Formats: sequence, structure tokens, C-alpha cells
Amino acid sequence: MRIKIASYNIHKAIGLDRRRDPERILAVLREIDADVVALQEADRRFGARAAVLPLSAIAALSPYKPVPLSIRADSIGWHGNALLVRRDIAIAEAHRVPLPTIEPRGAIAADLTVAGQGMRVVGMHLDLSGLRRRQQVRAVLHHLAARGTAAPTVLMGDFNEWSAAGCLREFGHDWRVLACGRSFPARRPLGQLDRVVVSRGWRVVSAGVHHSALAAVASDHLPVWACLDLAEPE
Repeated sequence: MRIKIASYNIHKAIGLDRRRDPERILAVLREIDADVVALQEADRRFGARAAVLPLSAIAALSPYKPVPLSIRADSIGWHGNALLVRRDIAIAEAHRVPLPTIEPRGAIAADLTVAGQGMRVVGMHLDLSGLRRRQQVRAVLHHLAARGTAAPTVLMGDFNEWSAAGCLREFGHDWRVLACGRSFPARRPLGQLDRVVVSRGWRVVSAGVHHSALAAVASDHLPVWACLDLAEPE
């Protein structure tokens, strides 16, 4: 099984031109053409915290369906995190992963079936505090370990980690942090804040940052992506 995954902090669909343009975000997603997408800042911050990508627009302008995770009728995620998958991908289970934090943060997870193969994906948006980020990564790994059943897993999102160490040191030998590239700020990227981390069981075919004229203005982050194969069992 080969799969393309992507992570994108969409900045509430507000671009560098200060316009909120959900259709532009969906156009960037069509450019990337991933099978599974983790979004951050996908909901409005105040009020009903409605999704900035309306369900009607997702259905009409993309090949995706949202993974059902929200506790609010007008949202597509939790604490701004959302997962989109192609419509032919089966969603076996989806749940929220609480994170230790002062400000509203969380992670979301889903068990998927792609071409008859099972996989697990986690999307997250980590804290600005380095100490808190490390605690949050530990919480995600503890949550996955507590589930008992192993599956090839992809973790992705805005890690808010500027260094090559920090919270990334929490990942042991069973995980591989991919070098997708610099994704923030979108106009002139300096930091690798957006990350993809894969468990054993995956072979990395390629990975990178999606650069296009549209992506350069659609959000303050550029999307990151990876193409993965399920490795043959040893």
C-alpha cells in the first residue's frame, strides 16, 4: 500500500493578504493531492468555533470527507485539529486525545482502512512552551501505547518546535522524524515547525514541503507531505 499524507496549519483560512478564503485552502489541498490530511487551526477561535472550511465546500470542492471528531455541530474537529480523508477510505474509529496544557490544545486520532490495510493517524498542534511540548508528545505516545493494538502509525501536525531536538527527543527508536523541510513563515520559510513522524512498518518514498504560488499566500504556514509504503513484514 502506498499512501500520501499531508499536514497543513491553515491559519483559520486567513491568508497573508488578510482575506479569509476557504476555497483557496481547498485549492491548495487539491494541488497536494494527498490521501489523508491533518489540519490545524481549522476552526474559528471564538463563539460557536465553527469550521472555517464549510462542509458544503469540502463536499463540492475536494475529494475528502472529514473524520467525525467534533463535539460541536458546526465544527469539523477538536481544538482546531481536523482530519480529512479521501471518500473511499474507511474510518474504523476516531477519537480525541487530551493533552496537558494551559491553553486549549489537543490531538486527534483515527484508525483507517486503506486498500484493505489498517493504519493509524494522529494530528496535533503542540504548545508554544518547550516543556509543555515534551509533555504533550509523551501524552500522545502514552495514549497510543495504552490502546494495546499496534498498527502502522503516522503522527503529524504543527509541533511548534524550532530546533532539531526539544520535544522531538521524546521519540525513541520505534519512530522516525522525517525531514520534510522549512514550512514557516510561508513567504520565506525559516523553521521546520510542521512535522511528520512515522512508526516502524513504513518505508518513506519521499517527503517535502508544498511550494506553490497559491500556498505562499493561503496561510502563514506551508503544507508538508510524505509518500509512504507499508514495508514488507520481517
